[in-house]
Amino acid sequence: MATQQPVAREIQLRAENIGGIDETTVELESGVTVLAGRNATNRTSLLQAFMAALGGEYASLKADADEGYAELQIDDDTYRRTLKRSGGAVIMGGEPYLDDAELADLFAFLLESNPARRAVTTGDDLREIILRPVDTDEIESEITRLSAEKEQISDELGRLEALKNELPGLEQQRTDVQSQIEEKESELERVKEAIEEAEADAETRRDDQDELEEKLNELRERRSSLEDVRFDLDTERESLAALREERDELQEEAEDLPEDGSLNRDDIDAEIDRLQRRSQSIDGVVSQLQSIVQFNEEMLEGSHPEIRELLADGDTAGDGTVTDQLIEDDETVRCWTCGSEVQRSEIEGTIDRLRSLQETKLSERDDLEEQIKSLRTERREIDQTRKRRERVENRLTDVENEIERRENRLDDLTERQEELESEIETLEAEAAELEAEADDETEDESDEDGLLDLNRRANELEFSLGRLERELETTTEEIDEIESALGEEKRLTSRREEIRDELEELRTRIDRIERQAVESFNEHMDAVLEVLEYDNIDRIWIERVAETVRQGRQKAEQTKFDLHIVRSTDDGRTYEDTIDHLSESEREVTGLIFALAGYLVHEVYDVVPFMLLDSLEALDSNRIAALVEYFEEYTDFLVVALLPEDAEAIDESHERITEI
Repeated sequence: MATQQPVAREIQLRAENIGGIDETTVELESGVTVLAGRNATNRTSLLQAFMAALGGEYASLKADADEGYAELQIDDDTYRRTLKRSGGAVIMGGEPYLDDAELADLFAFLLESNPARRAVTTGDDLREIILRPVDTDEIESEITRLSAEKEQISDELGRLEALKNELPGLEQQRTDVQSQIEEKESELERVKEAIEEAEADAETRRDDQDELEEKLNELRERRSSLEDVRFDLDTERESLAALREERDELQEEAEDLPEDGSLNRDDIDAEIDRLQRRSQSIDGVVSQLQSIVQFNEEMLEGSHPEIRELLADGDTAGDGTVTDQLIEDDETVRCWTCGSEVQRSEIEGTIDRLRSLQETKLSERDDLEEQIKSLRTERREIDQTRKRRERVENRLTDVENEIERRENRLDDLTERQEELESEIETLEAEAAELEAEADDETEDESDEDGLLDLNRRANELEFSLGRLERELETTTEEIDEIESALGEEKRLTSRREEIRDELEELRTRIDRIERQAVESFNEHMDAVLEVLEYDNIDRIWIERVAETVRQGRQKAEQTKFDLHIVRSTDDGRTYEDTIDHLSESEREVTGLIFALAGYLVHEVYDVVPFMLLDSLEALDSNRIAALVEYFEEYTDFLVVALLPEDAEAIDESHERITEI
């Protein structure tokens, strides 16, 4: 995994009414920035301000303020996030650095409540955390779309291959038709010469011949019209057969579609709306709990001197001041709500319970978001099915209307064919009668074909030529179409290869992310254990294990991440331990390295140039310093909140902020 080299940059952060901050402005350069100070000195609030300006959702508004903001200037660009109290909830606005901060919330904002960092100690599904930013539904949808496109291209290439096989036969057919046309033209020329000779020999019968010629011309026109009608009939029948086949396919497709889910969609909309309102309500509760917890922590640590003075002014008992009483006994404090003496542990227990409730609410909200996501997917599928049904039904209507129109056209053509056949039969009889009369009037009996037969033969040859010329035209058009279509073969083949590569990438994306995350965690965990000198641990590593899970009524193979801890005894024997037996320091380091693995595998450093660290008190100062140096390599800005004694172990070259 490549190390990210920080780029020399300067930033300025301005915040007002964020967490416990009234108003502050801080400036820092790229690299490590240490926020050094005791508890309740607004270090975490400043980190919240950074998170807010960067696009995170978990900043809180100061308890006594209705509005606040965090503004971040990076080089020449400025990003601003506003917070406003409305109806018991805090509404966020403005234009922060990130439009979607999910990756940063999971793998860059590594405060105590960070999900990736917390997952190790709480036994959460590590694989789910790593894959949470991956839209698996979108991947499946894209796989389905590309698979359909690939299948369509394969069908088209198969059709082109069949056309390619037809091409030699069509070219031979064109050659044969051209030969037949030449033969027919030669024969027609001979017949016309015979007609001219016959007409010259029948000069004495010119009057009768004129009437016969007129009848023959009329007969020729009718036969030509009949040939056109027959051609149109064949064309209509072919089109009608294709339309009926398409209608059957559309009807079958319509029957295969799920039933109309419009009513179900209305229910889904209502359920999404209900869940969103519930999620927003929980957001309000979480925000309030966060403010309450923070305020009580600050009071427990001795912040808010004006409140302390107020309590002091209201106390007349005892020789010392209330302030003295509040700090002289570590076991008891004076309650800032009722003024009575209470055990510090009771207040701390209440704060812990509030934190636990906050965690429960956050988990509940996450569950709601998963339900909303699932319902939106279902709604999208309903909409897609509805659009597909509308398309099929509209096309089916068009096809049925076209079938009806062509059936009517077929009836008209059939009727016209019968009329022309009847007219031709009548004209042939009349022409034959005229020719017979002409033969009776002449004394010269000829062995040559009669003029009527010659004209009839000429007509037949002209009709045949017409058919052959149309056949030649159709064959030539088919050859041109095939040759034009074959010109697309190379492009289609190339596109099919592209789709194969895209499908391979999509189908292996989840597997690749899992594999890279595990490799990254194992690599960095080994390195950090060595750097931090945890001698009593041989190795902490993640193993990808396949398991069978039930999805609805079906079973599917899925991987899970198993966390292994290997220790060794004094005599050199190794054994596997559990996360429960790790020290708090070891658990915190493991959680942070897991978050770092997600940070690297999702390339969060390309999304946001910050990493925020807090709540490292479980580690000793030297290990904190080593861990900070290790993390510095992977981000432009590493902002770390530390106690003064822990900050002293950090290299003096790193920037420090002590006043917020």
